[in-house]
Amino acid sequence: MMSADTLVESLAEPVAAAVDAAAVVVNPSAISLLPPLVVLAIAIWLKRPILALVMGAIAGMLLVSPAGALSNMAETSLRVMQDETIGWLILVCGGFGSLIALLVHTGGAFAFGRAAQHVATGRKSSMLMTCFLGIVIFVDDYLNALTVGETMKRITDKYKVSREMLAYIVDSTAAPICVLIPISTWAVFFGGLLVANDVTPAGDASGIQTYISAIPYMLYAWLAMIMVLLVILGVVPVFGPMRKAELAAQQATIAATDAPHSSTAAQDTHSADDFAVQSFDEEFEQSNRKTGKLHNFLLPMIMLVGFTIWFDIDVWQGLLMTFALTLPLYLAQRLMNITEMMDVMIHGFKTMLPAICTVIAAFVFKDVCDQLGLPQFIIDNLAPYMSAQLLPALVFFSMAILAFATGSSWGIFAVSIPIVMPLAFAVEADIPLVIGALLSASSFGSQACFYSDSTVLAAQGSGCNLMSHALTQFPYAFMAAVLAFFGFLALA
Repeated sequence: MMSADTLVESLAEPVAAAVDAAAVVVNPSAISLLPPLVVLAIAIWLKRPILALVMGAIAGMLLVSPAGALSNMAETSLRVMQDETIGWLILVCGGFGSLIALLVHTGGAFAFGRAAQHVATGRKSSMLMTCFLGIVIFVDDYLNALTVGETMKRITDKYKVSREMLAYIVDSTAAPICVLIPISTWAVFFGGLLVANDVTPAGDASGIQTYISAIPYMLYAWLAMIMVLLVILGVVPVFGPMRKAELAAQQATIAATDAPHSSTAAQDTHSADDFAVQSFDEEFEQSNRKTGKLHNFLLPMIMLVGFTIWFDIDVWQGLLMTFALTLPLYLAQRLMNITEMMDVMIHGFKTMLPAICTVIAAFVFKDVCDQLGLPQFIIDNLAPYMSAQLLPALVFFSMAILAFATGSSWGIFAVSIPIVMPLAFAVEADIPLVIGALLSASSFGSQACFYSDSTVLAAQGSGCNLMSHALTQFPYAFMAAVLAFFGFLALA
């Protein structure tokens, strides 16, 4: 995503400032739990995450000030839209949509699919290849979630792997993998926050060394990765909603190649996700399926990853450079003229609007939770029970709940680190272990929350209904979280 310095300035300080200001207006109390409960109830009931987030934000505004709810909503929404992180996210998500549309239209994505079929010769190998690609594309969870599912879904469709299973594999190798790699966007951002909060030693100016010391203790990320491999290999059985989705996919008489969903379980035909999937399907219908060249897929992907690393893990700069070289490459091959290319890119941008709207709504909702003092309420109620032995497990437990409820994995870390780390130093806890607990909670929230950006984009890229993906993967994410909790107890 963005560089550490930019993100720390644009996210950490405004979040902390908002929390401090909110604490003056609203005393943190149990009432702050009401908006997250509203969001979860509506999201599960109606399977419409954007509506759920908006209703949760409205409920929070009414709790803050019933008379000033309208003006507060206007100010909050404007403040969110003016945030540099939101602007960056809109550009990156839309840019990914445009790039994917180009890859599909030129037939490059289909050429990759044809090449991959030589390796993926069955259900298990197609899922293992999806997992491998998720590990290889480690630079950024957005890059991972948007490209792996889009690349592999026609192959997994052929072997009747449900889109829900595909989305689960993609999501499990997005944030959890990025957390474990010290040259990812997560490492750069969180390393910068550690430096900004004086957690790192004097010789660690970037915070990366301190971050690396915590990697062995990022238990949830390790367990999530192990869990998905065990599910693919059949060691952990398919159960619950995932079993229903898998049975529906395997009993289909025709493989659901390029279909919006490989199963009909929990399908909401009027959802925003279906709009995006339908838009991609329209692009597929117009694409060059038979004569597309593999290099027209591989070169842009290699450039995207390479330039992202070159520009200090800045995905937006990586995208801009990728476009700057990919467009002339396609023009030189006479695959499209410039007018057609622009039309395809605009169409691809539009397919990402549901994901963009969901994340914007999540940021508004998080801002409302800050105004109600939700982070302080949870942390303050757990503080009396903190000790060197219990601190890592309680930090993971409380922050995981908070990240799951608000859908804010990076924001929660920015808010909690100034509170948690002084406690860790005060009780002489193992600092790398506490940092690992915080990052484990962040990766759990990113994967498990029904409306987090990672969940939305994994469903988007895999062509799966958002709520169907969230409900089918949650039991496995919860199992990994429970094991991580007891792991932190044991290690402490």
